[in-house]
Amino acid sequence: MHYAPILKPAGACRVPPQLADYETVCREFSWEQVRAGFAGLPNGAGFNLAHEAVDRHAASALREHVALHCLGRDGASTVLTYGELRVQTNRFANVLRGLGVGRGDRVFALTGRVPALYIAALGTLKKTSVFCPLFSAFGPEPIYQRLQRGDARVLVTTSELYHGKVAPLRDRLPSLQHVLLVDGLPMETHGPGVASLPALMDAASPDFTIPPTAPEDMALLHFTSGTTGMPKGAVHVHEAALMHYATGRYVLDLHPDDVFWCTADPGWVTGTSYGILAPLLHGVTNLVDEADFDAERWLRTLAEKRVSVWYTAPTAIRRLMRLPGEPRSRFDLSALRLIHSVGEPLNPEAVVWGERALGLPIHDNWWQTETGGIMIANFASMEIRPGSMGRPVPGVEAAVVRRTPRGVEVVDAPGVEGELALRPGWPSMFRGYLHEEERYRRCFADGWYLTGDLARRDAGGYFWFVGRSGDIIKTAGHMVGPFEVESALMEHPAVAEAGVIGKPDPVIGELVKAFISLKPGMEPGEALRRELLGFGRKRLGSAVAPKEIEFQRHLPRTRSGKIMRRLLKARELGLPAGDTSTLERED
Repeated sequence: MHYAPILKPAGACRVPPQLADYETVCREFSWEQVRAGFAGLPNGAGFNLAHEAVDRHAASALREHVALHCLGRDGASTVLTYGELRVQTNRFANVLRGLGVGRGDRVFALTGRVPALYIAALGTLKKTSVFCPLFSAFGPEPIYQRLQRGDARVLVTTSELYHGKVAPLRDRLPSLQHVLLVDGLPMETHGPGVASLPALMDAASPDFTIPPTAPEDMALLHFTSGTTGMPKGAVHVHEAALMHYATGRYVLDLHPDDVFWCTADPGWVTGTSYGILAPLLHGVTNLVDEADFDAERWLRTLAEKRVSVWYTAPTAIRRLMRLPGEPRSRFDLSALRLIHSVGEPLNPEAVVWGERALGLPIHDNWWQTETGGIMIANFASMEIRPGSMGRPVPGVEAAVVRRTPRGVEVVDAPGVEGELALRPGWPSMFRGYLHEEERYRRCFADGWYLTGDLARRDAGGYFWFVGRSGDIIKTAGHMVGPFEVESALMEHPAVAEAGVIGKPDPVIGELVKAFISLKPGMEPGEALRRELLGFGRKRLGSAVAPKEIEFQRHLPRTRSGKIMRRLLKARELGLPAGDTSTLERED
């Protein structure tokens, strides 16, 4: 089905979009202008990400403005103003100083979305150490891989996670000298090198002077999920703040009075770049919820906390789509003015559903752990083309390319598929894979960063995701992107979610197989299977449509929102499942 473009006229917005004229902003944009808007460290001591996100505001009229509003699992709130956040992050920086932790030392965090995590992240940056968040649902081996490969010196975690997952690893982690328990009691004994973080914080000074920091100093270490092979540690620097700020302005359209909620866990790059840094760089109120996804809780939170800008994942949106009725008939969502989605491509049906059920279309955007920030987006002032990634953000040059024996060639013709490539130079571009220089060099060729994602560009300059190069299905001479098939199947009124893989076939190479999760009230059966097969042929044509359909109550997803196609394929072929520690729990 072809979905008509969706446009909410700028005049209908409650506040004028920050990016009103895309072409003009792109033409006049420069990173130097963005850099000029920051304060820099006092006395010309350089540029520090945490100073711009916290101390700059604490020294201004925003001192008493709410910076963090954290909701506990039990619904209790912890509220920190920018002034209070400055004191708490100073204390954590002093804790690190007292432990002898210095410039470039890696500080890992393995907790839920609790206030201590956010304080540790910003305090680490103040100390010019390197912050590396881990997802609390990781199993022991993924935790070990990241701590070992990242040369972890400090780990901030909980008593339960430490004793259940980390303590048995300590003999294999000689560089891990300090474990700080966010819930540790002062008199408890947990073993050598393990201390109560609250006790250390109470004893630490509230005053701290940020050391000189160069814009290119290493600030963040983000590991990819490691679904294939060993995880890669992408290095990001303090100057990445320019990208976090620019995309917060032009993509998320943050305004001073906004209440912003990014549902991603900081264990994933989205939860750090946009769950911590971008909103604080803009001086807005950043809402955090410790609890896992619960549709009723999330909708109630949107209503009661008067969230105005919401950044979430396709998984959450598709699960909300399963609810009977329309959410705004039961919840006051009048404060909400902009919704963005990231994690994997957003199916066109979900974009349209948002406009109908939430009163707002959902804006998809695209980026990677390696890019550090949003690269391509659907903007508030521009039409949305459902299913599209959108257009490049100001300051980013994107193209569709092909690798040839002669090098990388740009594909100029609209509609032609190729590899998505970016011109290096944006501030949040990763500066390396830790300890893997050759692997990093292979990501670049002929002046382009090669993303590994396949895409096409239409005549209007919008980019459309085709699939990861490793996910593409080669069937009877055709190249089929799973996302295209999944999106078509989701147009059927019975389908809640779809995951598509290529299954080896001796005649056609691979056949397209779809795994279907149904909406509540729909029952799987042979009649519905035949109906969906015919529906797919009608929408996609016989060459692209699935040849097999299997019903599943739940499709495997990571908590960052991605359907785990490689796990579907492993199960189908009887292969080892690999690391499933990031697998979302079934509800």
